[in-house]
Amino acid sequence: MSHDDVAPTRRRSIRALSAAAIATVLTVAPATAASAGGHGHGHGHGHDKCAKQVNDTYAEVLKCVTVDGVLKHLKEFQRIADRSTDPYYPGSRAAGTKGYAASVKYVSGLLRKAGYKVTLDPFEFQFAFPAVLDQITPAAASYETGAFTNSPAGDVTGKVIPVDINLTGDRATSSACEAADFTGLDFSGPADIALVQRGTCNFIVKVQAAQAAGAEAVVLFNQGNDPTREALIVGTLGDDPGVTIPVVGASFADGAALAAAGSTAHVRVLPTETRTDVNVIAELPGRNRDNVVMAGSHLDSVTAGPGINDNGSGSAAILETALTLARTKPQNTLRFAWWGAEEDGLLGSAAYVAELSQAEKDRIALYLNYDMVGSPNYIFQVYDADQSSFPAPVVVPEGSTALEDLFESYYTWKKLPYDDAEFSGRSDYQAFIEAGIPSGGLFTGAEVVKTEQQATIWGGTAGASFDPNYHEAGDTITNLDRKALEVNSDLIAFAQLTFAYSTEAVNGVKGRPVPGKPIRLPAPAGPQGTFNTGDGGHAPHHPEA
Repeated sequence: MSHDDVAPTRRRSIRALSAAAIATVLTVAPATAASAGGHGHGHGHGHDKCAKQVNDTYAEVLKCVTVDGVLKHLKEFQRIADRSTDPYYPGSRAAGTKGYAASVKYVSGLLRKAGYKVTLDPFEFQFAFPAVLDQITPAAASYETGAFTNSPAGDVTGKVIPVDINLTGDRATSSACEAADFTGLDFSGPADIALVQRGTCNFIVKVQAAQAAGAEAVVLFNQGNDPTREALIVGTLGDDPGVTIPVVGASFADGAALAAAGSTAHVRVLPTETRTDVNVIAELPGRNRDNVVMAGSHLDSVTAGPGINDNGSGSAAILETALTLARTKPQNTLRFAWWGAEEDGLLGSAAYVAELSQAEKDRIALYLNYDMVGSPNYIFQVYDADQSSFPAPVVVPEGSTALEDLFESYYTWKKLPYDDAEFSGRSDYQAFIEAGIPSGGLFTGAEVVKTEQQATIWGGTAGASFDPNYHEAGDTITNLDRKALEVNSDLIAFAQLTFAYSTEAVNGVKGRPVPGKPIRLPAPAGPQGTFNTGDGGHAPHHPEA
C-alpha cells in the first residue's frame, strides 16, 4: 500500500503505537559502555564469558558488543584488501574481486561457527574492467578514471572538445544541458572526445546530447564548485540509456588539464563481463518464524580502496551484533544480510528482494540499513521516515516511523544530539521500501561538508566533508571515528535486541518484553535541524547531476 493511500487516522494510530510500545517494551539494566572490556565468540576478543552466555538483556548486549570487537573485523577487512592480488582491482573489496570473495569467506565462516544458518545468495551483474583516460597533448599524463555504469565499450584517440565548461569563479555550469552549448563546435571528425562538466542536468542528458552532436566519446568531469565536487566522479547512465559511445569520469583538476588548447586524449572502456557474486544471509529462527527482523549492510567497497568506513563500518557492526546474539532464543526470527555490488547500483539487495515471493516479503517485519556509521568527521543521523526535515522522494512504508523513533529515543537517552538524513532509498533499503517493508537506518555522513554549526554540536572540522575519503583510496582503517563507531555499534545491537522480542510498535505483532527490568526510553528530543537545504548529508553513491 502506498503511503498516500493510508488514511490519516491510521497513520496517527501507528505513530501513537510506536511511541507507546517503544516506551513500555524496552527493558534494561545499567549499561556498561561498549569500550569497557572485550569479549569472545571463539574469535579472540578477550574473555569467554560473552561467548558462553545467552546475551538476551540490554546490559549483556551493551557490554558484549564492543568497539574493539567491531574494530577487529574492520582490521581483517583492511588485511583482506591489502593482501588482495586481484588482477584488476588489487587493494579493494569490490564485488567480483578476490577481495570481496575473501570478505564473504571471513563473514560467513564466523557466522557458521556461531551457529547461524548461512546462505550464499547468488546474483549476476556486469563486472566493469578498469577504464583508461590518458592525455597525449599538449602534455602527456594518465588520469584516474572509471567507466560510467552502463557505458558502452569503446577505444577512442582524438581531439578533446570542451562543451560550455566553466573553470573559474563560481564554476556554475549547464555544460551540455542545452542544444545551444554545442553551437560552433566541430564534432565532424572520426574520433572527437566531448569534455563535459558536471552540473545542472542529469548525466544521461549531457551524454545523449554529446552523442547527438557527433562525439565518439565523453569525458565527464566534476564541477569543482565546492569541496564535495572536486574528486573523480563516476556515475551511472541509468538502464537502457540509448548511448553507443564510451563515457568515463574525471576529477575537476584533470578535466581542467584536458581543457587546454590543442588537447588530445585516449579513452578506453572494455566490454563488461557477466559475473556471479553472492550476498551473505544469516538466520537465527525465533519462536515466531513468520515475523522476521532483518538488518543489512553492504559488504563491497568501491574499486578505489578497501572501503573501511564505506561500508566496512556497517558490516562489522552487524557482524558483531549477530555473533553476540547467536545464543539467544528470540521471539522473532533474526536475519542479517551482507550485500554485494551495492556500489554498482544496489544490485545484490535488489536481486534478493526480487527473488522473494510475496509471502516471503510479508514475513519480513522490518529492515534496518547501516551504511557508513563511523565517519571520521561524523554527525549522528537517522533516516527521516516521518519527513520532519526532508520530504521523502520515495513512498515511506507505514511503520517506518517506529524505527526512527527507537533510534532517536536511544540518542536522547544517551544525551547525544542527532539530526535527520533524507529517507531517500539511496542505499540497500531501496528494494525493501519499494516492497512496502518498514525500513530505517543510521548514517554518519559522506561527501557533504560539515558546517560551523554542526562542528559546534558534534565536534570535528567545519569546512571538511563528513568523510573526506568517501569513495577514495584513503578509506582505510584510519578513516574512522572511534566514538561514532562505538555509539552506533551499541545502538545497532540495542535495536536488534529490541525488535527480536517485539515488533508491535512497527507492525502491530505482539511479542514479549526483553528480559530484565523495564524502563521507559525518553521521547525523542528532535533533530538538530542543521541542514537548511540538501538531503541530510546523504550524497548518492551514483549522483546524477
